[in-house]
Amino acid sequence: MPVRAAPGAWSQNLMGRPLPQGAAPDSTSAVSSPSDPATAGNDAGAPTAPATGGEGEPHSRHREARLGSTDKELKSGAAAADSVRTAPGTPRQRGEVMDAAGGSRNTLPRPCHVLVLLNPRGGKGKALQLFRSHVQPLLAQADVSFTLMLTERRNHARELVRAEDLRRWDALVVMSGDGLIHEVVNGLMERPDWETAIQKPLCSLPAGSGNAVAASLNYYAGYEQVTKEDLLTNCTQLLCRRLLAPMDLLSLQTACGQRLFSVLSLAWGFIADVDLESEKFRRLGEMRFTLGACLRLVALRTYRGSLAYLPAETLASRRGPSPALAPQDPADTHVVPLEQPVPPHWTVVPEQDFVLVLALLHSHLASDLFTAPMGRCSAGAMHLFYVRAGVSRAMLLRLFLAMEKGRHMECHCPHLVYVPVVAFRLEPKDGKGVFTVDGELLISEAVQGQVLPNYFWMVSGYREPPPSLKPQPSPRRKSQQTPPPSERP
Repeated sequence: MPVRAAPGAWSQNLMGRPLPQGAAPDSTSAVSSPSDPATAGNDAGAPTAPATGGEGEPHSRHREARLGSTDKELKSGAAAADSVRTAPGTPRQRGEVMDAAGGSRNTLPRPCHVLVLLNPRGGKGKALQLFRSHVQPLLAQADVSFTLMLTERRNHARELVRAEDLRRWDALVVMSGDGLIHEVVNGLMERPDWETAIQKPLCSLPAGSGNAVAASLNYYAGYEQVTKEDLLTNCTQLLCRRLLAPMDLLSLQTACGQRLFSVLSLAWGFIADVDLESEKFRRLGEMRFTLGACLRLVALRTYRGSLAYLPAETLASRRGPSPALAPQDPADTHVVPLEQPVPPHWTVVPEQDFVLVLALLHSHLASDLFTAPMGRCSAGAMHLFYVRAGVSRAMLLRLFLAMEKGRHMECHCPHLVYVPVVAFRLEPKDGKGVFTVDGELLISEAVQGQVLPNYFWMVSGYREPPPSLKPQPSPRRKSQQTPPPSERP
C-alpha cells in the first residue's frame, strides 16, 4: 500500500542516485526504486521488486529549489509548448460526468489527486525514470498530486482496481502501454459496483511499446504526430488541463464463453502475429513492430475464416444517435449467440483466406502507425479493416510504410477493404493464427463484438462529444468505404 515516508530522500532519487539503505522517498517521491529483475515483462505488467508508493505534493517554492536544472528547463519548455500547441476549435457541449458528491463536472477538479499505476518494465524499462523527469514536474505546476503504485506482474493492475476504494481518487492514471489500460478497464468492469467504477476518469501516459491510445488522444487534441518523450509530454499536458471526454468500449464474446472488453483493437492474422512475435524485441521500443513486420513479410501467411459485420450506416438508418455517457447493463444488443447465424441485415464476407483482420476503435494502432486517417468514428462505431489473400509482399510492405503518415489508403490496394461498423463476428476455420486484444493474447476461436458507445471517460484535449452515429467518409478515398457488391447483405 502507498506510504508517506520521511523527507530528504527524494531530492537524491530525483537526480537518478540510489536511495540510502533503509531510506524511503518523501512525500513528493511517491515510490521507491525497484530492483532489476532478470527478465523483462510486458506492457500489461511485469515482474518487479515490490515497491511502496507515496503521495505527491502540489508545486511549492521549496520543492522548486530542490529540482535540478534539467527539470527546470523541461518545465519552462513545456509551459511554452503548452501556449502554442493547444488543440484548435471551438468547444461544444457534451455529456457530463458525476462526481462523488452527486454534482456534475466536465473537467477534473483543481487541485486534484490521482492514482498513478506504472509498469516499470514496460517498453524499454524506463517508465519510472520518465515519470520523474517528464511527468512529475508538470503535475506539480498544475496542482495535481498523486500516489504512485508499481505493477509487479501481469494482471496486477487489474487486481488493484478491483479492490481499490475509488472514492479516494479523482482519476486513474495509467503509465505504460495499451495492455495496462486494458487491465484497468477490465478490472473496473469486474467490480460489483462496475456501473459507478467505470465512470472514474482514466488517463493514458505512454511508456510502453505501442502507446496507441495515447497517440490517438494526442491526435484528437490537435497535436502533430510525435513519439517517445514528446508524446509523453503532450499527454501529461492534457492531464494538467483536466478536460474529460467520453470514449467507446468494445465488448467481446468468445466461443468458450469468455467476456472481455477492449479499449483499442482486436487483431487477427498478420498484425496479431507481428505484435506477439516481436515481444522478444521489446527493448527496441517502437522499432520492435517494424522489425517484426519485416520478418513476418518474409514468411507471409494466410488465414482461412469467415467474417460478418453490421455496417454503421445500417444502424444509423434504423436508430438515432446514442445517449450521452450513462452506463447500463453491458448487454450486447446487436449480436446473437455465436452458435446462431448472424442477423439477416448483417453483411457477410464470403468465407475466404485473409492476411489480416483489424477492428479498431481509435485513429492509431501504435504511436507511429496512423491506421485510421479517415477520422474518429462516430459514437458506437469502429473501424474495420481487412486484407484478402493474394496481396503481394511488396504491396503489404508499401501499406505498412505508408501507414506511418496515414497515407496507406492512397495506395489503392484492391485487397484492402475498410468499412465503419458497430458489430462484427470472426470465425477462424483452419486453427491458424492468434487474436490479440489491445496487444494481449487471445486464443484462436470464434469471437464477436460490438461497440458500447460513450461508455467511460478519459482525459482528453477536446471538449466536443463524438459525432452522431453516422459513418465518417475518408477524405482521400471514399470508394474504400463501400464493400464490393458481392459482400453486401
